[in-house]
Amino acid sequence: MTKVFLGLIILLSLLGLFFVFEASTVESFKLFGHQYYFFKQQAIWLLLSFVVLLFTSKLKVKFFKKFALHFYLLAILLLILTLIPSIGLKLNGARRWIALPFGIGTLQSVEVFKFVLVNFYAYLLSKKLDLSSFLFFLFWPIVLVLLQPDFGSLMILVATSIIMYFLAGGRIKFLAMLFAGGILFVLSVILFSPYRRERLTTFLNPQVNIQEESYHVRQITLALGGGSWFGRGIGNSQQKYSYVPEASSDSIFAIVAEEIGFVGSFLIICLFILYFRVANLLVKNKVLTKYEYLLYYGILTWIAIQLLFNLSAVVVLLPLSGMPLPFFSQGGSSLVMLFFANGVLLSIATHAKLKTVTR
Repeated sequence: MTKVFLGLIILLSLLGLFFVFEASTVESFKLFGHQYYFFKQQAIWLLLSFVVLLFTSKLKVKFFKKFALHFYLLAILLLILTLIPSIGLKLNGARRWIALPFGIGTLQSVEVFKFVLVNFYAYLLSKKLDLSSFLFFLFWPIVLVLLQPDFGSLMILVATSIIMYFLAGGRIKFLAMLFAGGILFVLSVILFSPYRRERLTTFLNPQVNIQEESYHVRQITLALGGGSWFGRGIGNSQQKYSYVPEASSDSIFAIVAEEIGFVGSFLIICLFILYFRVANLLVKNKVLTKYEYLLYYGILTWIAIQLLFNLSAVVVLLPLSGMPLPFFSQGGSSLVMLFFANGVLLSIATHAKLKTVTR
């Protein structure tokens, strides 16, 4: 089953690399003079990601448990560094990146924090199910990610944390309170932020300001509709010609759907479902400690939520909020941390003992 799981990771990531090339050729040529720039960058990150996966799969999870608080504090520091003008990079009005030395790229600190928070809550909630501690350690990343701002990542962090609280045995009453509080918090952030308010208005009424706020939503819709049942064909996307925003990253599935249509898109979604199914089977007959259980299913929850949020935004069920599609979206930080997390899944599944069968 481990080989099947690895095979699915390889298949999804190679499909992702192919569609990064498909979606980025126009922008790559426009910005750098040749169509392979973003493809080469993503290929390098993918090779590095495989090395990271192999390395983390050999580590025992007690290492992550032992230093859970240290990793949390270090990741908080990375979020703070992102906000410092001389260290963090400001792109499109947001401070989400730290420039890496020697010009090798940038680090998106919140991508590191996604795994760190899952690991920390697995450690914390396995010791004691305390709501006040849970909220205290969630408060600081909420503030720091809002200051970037990165509302999409914030929703992933909050949703994953609440589900982990449930997996740890949290009472329904407390979960209902957390959910209601989360909804009120999201609404207040949207209402008091002009550009988020515009995004919500655009989402609810795409006919308003067709050439301005709703332009990107309409272009994504055109890409989806243009794909029909079987797509325009590989390489024949029209919306990648600077129409769809973030065509090779957050909105890449719109290009996928345009080129291979509903049938091809459905098959890719089936691969994702199979990925989660096989991941579950890896530990079906294994004995996991509470920490291992929370870490394993916390990672799968994070990946599943990010997948659902991205696809929901692309098919206009949610407002666009800038969340990468696992295995597909262009971006080194998200890809490396995704493979890092999958390495941890393999480590847990490999080192866990088999259940003893009693007769």
